[in-house]
Amino acid sequence: MTEPDALTGAALAHIKDDEFMPDEERGHAESAVREDESEALAYLVDPTDLVVDLPGVELAQASWSSEPVEYDPESLEWDLDEEDGDYEEEADNA
Repeated sequence: MTEPDALTGAALAHIKDDEFMPDEERGHAESAVREDESEALAYLVDPTDLVVDLPGVELAQASWSSEPVEYDPESLEWDLDEEDGDYEEEADNA
């Protein structure tokens, strides 16, 4: 993400426009969004919407986290850790 302030602003606007959110929850949500970009993302993206059209898939749990990383637009390859590699091997063998 190259514009974290835009993400935070969009989430704050979404919270402000939510007519069903109680004022107590609104204050907590605004504070959380200002402190953590993953919280901002969580207020903008409904995880259920990501899987609703996949047959046989039911969302059991969703969570968000974020970590600052350096972006290299020239890089053609993503660094995969061991877990990513293991998953790809399992998927290829299935």
